[in-house]
Amino acid sequence: MTVKLADKLSAFWRTLRTATGDDAYERYLEHWRRHHDGEGQPLSRKAFFRAEQQRRWSGVRRCC
Repeated sequence: MTVKLADKLSAFWRTLRTATGDDAYERYLEHWRRHHDGEGQPLSRKAFFRAEQQRRWSGVRRCC
């Protein structure tokens, strides 16, 4: 029974990380390896988060 509980907790944790964007860098690395491998180096974690913040918050963000 503890194995099932551990599996459920692990699945919950993965879902929570995806929903909150906490796994964004890991997903970026997976994408980079699939589509851009051999084209230099992927962004560092710090550079990735800096670029994401710039992308999210640059420009006008309002409804009217």
